[in-house]
Amino acid sequence: MAIRPVFIPLGAGRSFVEEFPVEFPWHNGMAASQKRKNVDALHQAYERKHGGQKLLEISSYSRNAAGVSLSAFNLSLELGGVKGTVETFFQGSKVFFTGGPYQDLYLKTSLEAKKDPRLKEGGRLKGFLLFKENWPLEPATLFYDWLYLNALAQNEALSEILLGFEGFTDIAFNPKKSLNCQARSAALFLSLYYRGQLKTALSGKEEYLKILEVQSQKTFFP
Repeated sequence: MAIRPVFIPLGAGRSFVEEFPVEFPWHNGMAASQKRKNVDALHQAYERKHGGQKLLEISSYSRNAAGVSLSAFNLSLELGGVKGTVETFFQGSKVFFTGGPYQDLYLKTSLEAKKDPRLKEGGRLKGFLLFKENWPLEPATLFYDWLYLNALAQNEALSEILLGFEGFTDIAFNPKKSLNCQARSAALFLSLYYRGQLKTALSGKEEYLKILEVQSQKTFFP
């Protein structure tokens, strides 16, 4: 058995996303077919407990082509005239106590960016620097969500598909081992959309922080 979260966007309240931990039978193995069996089992377990809500798996193992395209590895993003993916911008913006950011990674493939050896040589993660704008580590998913929200806004055909679903999953995400999750980011996008706050949130960093009620922090770079 395994436990994985289902993320549901909330249209009102202090929280933007509700997370439901779901227990389901786990199929061992690294093959894509096994991963898809786990997706099916997760969705079926959730639907038995919470009703027939329509869920979308967002990962390379999704049975829905849109779910594959919405993976951070595949979702395109253009910032500052530079074209990359959510993954390349996330990895390339990391700042460590003894290295980074490695903004040349913006132009790499997602896999090349994630596996770049420099990301393991710089010591402890200090924060993020996107061009000349710094982002703190806390709240934990703040910067990753910002990248994903902007990517969705730039890919309207994909973001409109989200409206047909009530919740989102990412079978590769284990909350015991990771912090950032593309399924949660997708749910946050819909939550902001439902509340009429999406356009304002994407207008700039300070507006985004204000909506999420996050206190802006001073720069930590010299």
